[in-house]
Amino acid sequence: MPQHEMTPSDAHASQAFEVARVLTEALPYIQRFQGRTVVVKYGGNAMTDASLKASFARDIVLMRAVGINPIVVHGGGPQIGSLLARIGKESTFVDGLRVTDSETMDVVEMVLGGLVNKDIVNLINQHGGRAIGLTGKDGGLLRARKLTLTAADLIDADSGLDAPEIIDLGHVGEVASVDTGVLEPLVSAGFIPVIAPIGVGEDGMSYNINADTVAGELARVLGAEKLLLLTNAAGILDADGGVLTGLTPEDVVALKASGVIHGGMIPKVDCALGALAGGVRRAHIIDGRVQHAVLLELFTDTGVGTLIEAS
Repeated sequence: MPQHEMTPSDAHASQAFEVARVLTEALPYIQRFQGRTVVVKYGGNAMTDASLKASFARDIVLMRAVGINPIVVHGGGPQIGSLLARIGKESTFVDGLRVTDSETMDVVEMVLGGLVNKDIVNLINQHGGRAIGLTGKDGGLLRARKLTLTAADLIDADSGLDAPEIIDLGHVGEVASVDTGVLEPLVSAGFIPVIAPIGVGEDGMSYNINADTVAGELARVLGAEKLLLLTNAAGILDADGGVLTGLTPEDVVALKASGVIHGGMIPKVDCALGALAGGVRRAHIIDGRVQHAVLLELFTDTGVGTLIEAS
């Protein structure tokens, strides 16, 4: 008997069945998360690749359309560095933090609070959403305090290296407090807040704050169902390069102690652990290089990254 060849109608039916399967798989997740808040930290390749930017915007719009309340916090380090280079100002980093003098802070505010923020807002709106851009200075959302490193934070005491006791990073801050009063009416009115991680200190000065940290603190204060951190990695990897998921905070602490979690992944897992300790139910470190990474992690059984769930 000759082998059956797939006809166009067969192919169409197959595609339709696949769509139905995906929707059926997504349904219980949609029902579970309706009315809940999900804080998404947006950064990495997902912010610079045109097709990934479009898929991210569609993901956020779809989340809002099915009754989930997304809040987006974004970074913009490469964009800041690019503009600084164009004006002939060199970027200096200490322990991964950009030293931010007054001139650099002006650029940070222009890029994060202006160019990058409005680009994300516009992209979400173009795909049918109702996004509104904010910085942490709006409505007193983010109160900041100056972040200061000491030599002990950077140098082993027995290394023999000399360093100033206090390292002044300029306008680099950390979150002192969060006032979500400006967010609640926006979310209730159907808007999607897009937040640049710039806070204001008691002295009235502006401070550049790590976007992961801001996302984690917002998730904690809002009592978010989930915190999603987009990154340029597949997630937390084991020694053989496989993605680890379904982890508890205790698992993560053990993986850090053993050296499996190291380098740039440490700040992300620390952010996730802090959010979980503050009452967030689940934190996800997901691969922002994957099309529709947010939807795949939220609405499928397998996901595209690492899930860390409160014990």
